[in-house]
Amino acid sequence: MQKYLCVVCGYIYDPEQGDPDNGVNPGTSFEDVPDDWLCPLCGVGKDQFEPTE
Repeated sequence: MQKYLCVVCGYIYDPEQGDPDNGVNPGTSFEDVPDDWLCPLCGVGKDQFEPTE
């Protein structure tokens, strides 16, 4: 699955790990992350993320 980079702080959302501390289970693709989810490091929205390797 595709990883996504927060362009503000550099956090990488890895679908294999998810973000369980914020209600996103491991195995959740970025597209399936809720629209109101925020970067756990800097608090910006999903619109500040871009695909990364």
